[in-house]
This record gives sequence, C-alpha cells and structure tokens, in this order.
Amino acid sequence: MKLFRFGSYEQEKPGVILPNGRKIDASGFGHDYNEAFFANNGLQKLSDWLQTNASNCPEVSDSVRLGSCLARPSKIVCIGLNYAKHAAESGAAIPKEPVVFFKSTTALCGPFDNVIIPKNSVKTDWEVELAFVIGKKCTYVTEAEAMDYVAGYLLHNDYSEREFQLERGGQWVKGKSADTFAPLGPFMASKDEIADPHKLRLWLKVNGQMLQDSNTDDMIFKIPTIVSYLSQFMTLLPGDVVSTGTPAGVGLGLKPPRYLKSGDVVELGIDHLGTQRQVAVNWE
Repeated sequence: MKLFRFGSYEQEKPGVILPNGRKIDASGFGHDYNEAFFANNGLQKLSDWLQTNASNCPEVSDSVRLGSCLARPSKIVCIGLNYAKHAAESGAAIPKEPVVFFKSTTALCGPFDNVIIPKNSVKTDWEVELAFVIGKKCTYVTEAEAMDYVAGYLLHNDYSEREFQLERGGQWVKGKSADTFAPLGPFMASKDEIADPHKLRLWLKVNGQMLQDSNTDDMIFKIPTIVSYLSQFMTLLPGDVVSTGTPAGVGLGLKPPRYLKSGDVVELGIDHLGTQRQVAVNWE
C-alpha cells in the first residue's frame, strides 16, 4: 500500500495510491497518518476499509499539492555518515557506532515544495536519503526482531546548512532543522512493497547534473542495526521517522564545495519510492 497526503500546507488529507495507480482521497476512513494511526494497526484497518470503499472514494488530481506523506511525528531521527564513500568525502573516519542526530519536525514539507534557503545561510546542501517509519512502540529490541517494528519506507531529502551544522557550536540539529529542510514522500510504501530496502538505487541531481548516484547496499549500518541501536537509548513511537544517511556527492564534499543558490532545481529519487523536485528560493 502507498500512502500520501494532499492539500494545502498543514491542512492535508490522507490519500492512497491503489495498485492500478489511481490516487484516491481516503479521508472517509477517518484517520490521518499519525502516531495513533500506526499504533492502532491503521495499515491493516485501512486495507480492510479499502476493500469495500475504494471504488466510492473521490479521485485526487495530479495537479493537487502533495504534502509530507506523514503527519508530524514525535521525532525525526537521522543517522550521519552511514555510507562509506560519504564519510570519506567528509574527511571523517568510518563510525564505530551509528552517528545519531535529530531534525526538527517543523522542517517537514511536501516533496515538491520549494526549499527555502535560511536567513544568513551560505552553505545550504542536499542529501538524498532512504527513511523508514516506525510501526509500533519500540524499546530495547534486538536486531533479530527489529524489522517487525518497521511500517514502511519513504524518500527524504535531508537538507543541511553546513555552516550552522559544523561551524556554529558543533550541534548538527541547528543545520538540519530549518523550515522546508525535510521534504518527505511523495508516498510512504508499506513494508511489503519493498522486497529489500538494502538494494535500492538512490540518486540526486542539481540543475540536471547527477551528483549523487548510489545504492543502499553501501550503508555501513543496516536498518535492523539502526532500529535496535536507537531503541537502546530512546523509545521510538509509532509514526516516528528514521532517516538512514546519504551517499557521496553532497555539496560539502565537492572540490570546490558547492551550495544551493536561489533558482537551483534539485531532483531526487529512490527505486520504488518515487521522486521529488524542489526549487531553491531565498528566505524572505
């Protein structure tokens, strides 16, 4: 099942992309894609509801804005330096344990919304990433059982302001959390839609130039390890988003480094998880 949300910002409604590609308004189901939805077996209940109601649901036009495919979660947890080549281009050693940071949930936006270059920013960068969604409350789980806690997968562009991240006190969250710095979607694919999340091509272009082109098989720490590891330090709640890191090709790693300026067009995608497109605009 593929879940999406549509409509104006912070007034989005839930939708479903049917197996035949038809996009329908699923607001008649009565639940947004939030913590309560995932905690209460929402994926199965929605699937059952669609069996008798899908044919009566209004169709959603391709011209309608897509929002974040998930409602605002309790947290967005990110894993840094999780691709060997990206660690190398950043001048960092291969981590012995996952590098963990948070991204503010106010950074959420739709997959085709503009990315806003923050006020006083000179180093806004791009990062195509595979993210996953937690399906049930998760505390102290083993790697063997970790995948039972994953509800689905989605595309995330982990925008980063490198000066804020690296030169303003060493707190990564400051460089990751500006408004529009977390476009999610265009849809969340339920776990059964993705045969192997560790064998997916992911790519990103700026102004038509391919800058990131890799595969999730290059991850240092795989998803079961990430879930188990995080659960030793915090409770992951249903609907939480975990982003698994970016491959080589970010602006910081280019020689010379290159950062976004107003008018730049960023396009990205992951196999079976759709594509995104953002136009960079200056903060006003």
